[in-house]
Amino acid sequence: MTSPRPSPSIPRNLDPKTLRQLFNEGTRLLGGVSYPALEARVLLLHAASLEEKEFYSNPGARPSGKVEGRFLSLIGRRLAGHPLDHLTGRKEFWSLPFKVGPGVLVPRPETELVVEKTIELAAGRRLSILDVGTGSGNIAIALSRELPLARITAVDISARALKIARANAAVLGAAGVRFVRSDLFSAFRKARPLFDVIVSNPPYVSQREWTGLAAEVRDHEPKRALVGGDRGTEFIGKLIRLAHGYLRSGGRIVMEIGAGQKDDVRTLFGDGWDEIEFARDLAGAPRVVSARKRRVRPTSS
Repeated sequence: MTSPRPSPSIPRNLDPKTLRQLFNEGTRLLGGVSYPALEARVLLLHAASLEEKEFYSNPGARPSGKVEGRFLSLIGRRLAGHPLDHLTGRKEFWSLPFKVGPGVLVPRPETELVVEKTIELAAGRRLSILDVGTGSGNIAIALSRELPLARITAVDISARALKIARANAAVLGAAGVRFVRSDLFSAFRKARPLFDVIVSNPPYVSQREWTGLAAEVRDHEPKRALVGGDRGTEFIGKLIRLAHGYLRSGGRIVMEIGAGQKDDVRTLFGDGWDEIEFARDLAGAPRVVSARKRRVRPTSS
């Protein structure tokens, strides 16, 4: 779906339709999106508060007029450009249902590479982990579920995002994650703790790329969570520079980057880093970078 368009006149019949009839009508109305049948099913299940198995086991059921009205209203909002995940209020990440909404970046599948790499680095050790720009809390919460021994702190500049992240942590059994409002590392300047791993899905879209994004992203997701500067890598460079001072010797940074940014990002790591590695997404593009804070060797007396 590339841009919003005026919603068509959506008919409402007096005779209640079956679930199958509503599904077919929704699929027809959503013909301009990439996956109309999938989205129609998701919106219908949400409107009717049904599980998928209930839909398939009894497609001839006739839901109430209120359900039909909610479904057609959701279809209209989708056709007007609202993101599917904002309409349902949920997005799956790491096989967990995360609450999302306006003002919070919707988790993407490629971000799971950050979780995978961090788990690999942890190797069962009791680590102190900081998630910078936590958004919905998806990275921190997924890590908390997989690394019960880890001490995880998650920060974000947005009070709205932190409210959603705390709610997700409570529902998904990650009550041990500590959430702090902070602009990058500003909340830690006095205490200056050191972490074993710093993870992030930072803004990495360029200003030029931003103008070309689909309207459902550009008009509904937070710009500051997406745009990393004129070139797209300015925020990444700042994060690398500051993170060095909050990592223990031998500590790691793990973060997502944009497709095609591998060479530019590599140049942002100076002499204080080594073991710079890139993980590829399913399309084969380098999408996650990890690097180690160079160990300081004691000088001989």
